Amino acid sequence: MRRRLLLVLLVFSVLAVAGFAVPLLESTAARRTQEYVLSRTGDLNRFATLAQEVTSGSDRTRLTGEVRGHTRVFGDGVVVVDARRRVIVEEGLRATEPRVSAAIDAALRNQPAATPQTLRPWSTGDVLLARPVGTGTRVSGAVVLRSTVDPAVEDITTSWSMILLGALAALTVCVVVVLRLAHWVLGPVRQLADGVHAVAAGRERAHVDIVAGPPELRGLAEEFNEMSDALAESAQRQRRLVADASHQLRNPMAALRLRIDTLAARDATHGPMVTEIERLEALLDGMLTLAAADSKATDLAADLAEEDHCDAVAVLAERAEAWHEAAVAKGVRLAGPTRVPHGIVVACAESELAQVVDVLLDNAIKYAGNGATARWSCVDEAGRVLLTIADDGPGVPAGELDRLTERFWRSGRHRDEPGSGLGLAIAERLVTARGGTFGVDNGDRGGLAVSVMLPTTEE
Repeated sequence: MRRRLLLVLLVFSVLAVAGFAVPLLESTAARRTQEYVLSRTGDLNRFATLAQEVTSGSDRTRLTGEVRGHTRVFGDGVVVVDARRRVIVEEGLRATEPRVSAAIDAALRNQPAATPQTLRPWSTGDVLLARPVGTGTRVSGAVVLRSTVDPAVEDITTSWSMILLGALAALTVCVVVVLRLAHWVLGPVRQLADGVHAVAAGRERAHVDIVAGPPELRGLAEEFNEMSDALAESAQRQRRLVADASHQLRNPMAALRLRIDTLAARDATHGPMVTEIERLEALLDGMLTLAAADSKATDLAADLAEEDHCDAVAVLAERAEAWHEAAVAKGVRLAGPTRVPHGIVVACAESELAQVVDVLLDNAIKYAGNGATARWSCVDEAGRVLLTIADDGPGVPAGELDRLTERFWRSGRHRDEPGSGLGLAIAERLVTARGGTFGVDNGDRGGLAVSVMLPTTEE
């Protein structure tokens, strides 16, 4: 937007300055050319008047003196001939020159002289002017004057230089005004865009402080700040509701669990009730964890959380060891790389990365099936670390891949499996909050492959 606005305003400024400067240049050149032609035409007429006296029988001394004086001052050439082409005065010019001879012939035939073209700073050469001597239709001779255009061209060049300098100064002023105007108009727009990006990134109470700019944008900034506060308050109430509801439900849930356990010890028919209680407890735990993940993501977006880091390979290896027995119980083999590198540090807290890895290993062990293998790997890829946990189980239909990270969503094929449908959603929230990416896809060897890309940092 800034480029387009600047381009339009600058083009308009250039056209406006050019629309003023170009006609002024043309009028200046035309005016100076006219002055030059009128001056030389006046000299030509004076010589023609003196030549008329000479052809009438007067002495040529005055004519010769005038011509020589003119030639000495202006450097022009003058030729005066009578009706029979006999030379009366010849100073700085020869009547036998082709151009001069043609001009004499035209003047003796009383033909009008051609008007010189408008001079420009790059014009060179000279101008040849001719007129007949005599009155009416009676021609008694001819006068030819050849004058250089250099003095007039120098004047035109000086005038054009002043005009172009003025145009350049005006254009500079226009550019400064355009830049200040663009900054005045687009500065608040850029601040508003930054505020919108901050809100989209999860930063609460992102305010825009516009002290200069159009009144409409300043008013919009105030409304944006009010909207940001309202969104932050709404999100805070929502997280507080989830956390409080989950926390408050745990106490009666614990009491209910005790009573159900007591009844189950006496009557085996209460077993399904225990299973449902366990599901409710898992759901409450997931909601509490999700609320904590949302709160952590908000703090990170607002730069309120401390920067953490950990050794990704060490965390992966430690959590794989912790889940080894659970994997053996499900008939799943956990496998890592043959050569485990260390010292790959990621910008993520150890507890958060461990929580993400626990979710991924739990899913792989739970759904890969008996006899499957779940492999984990960690690779440093130029400033980012790729963590992958892939199994060779049945995998997930392509139509369900995009829904795996939806909160509370579970595939119809796994309704009987324990779980809340929040695990992958929590893991994705923790990863993206740290500036990483979270992806799920079917692996090359079948099964599900989950990839986590996190930025690296120095220890």
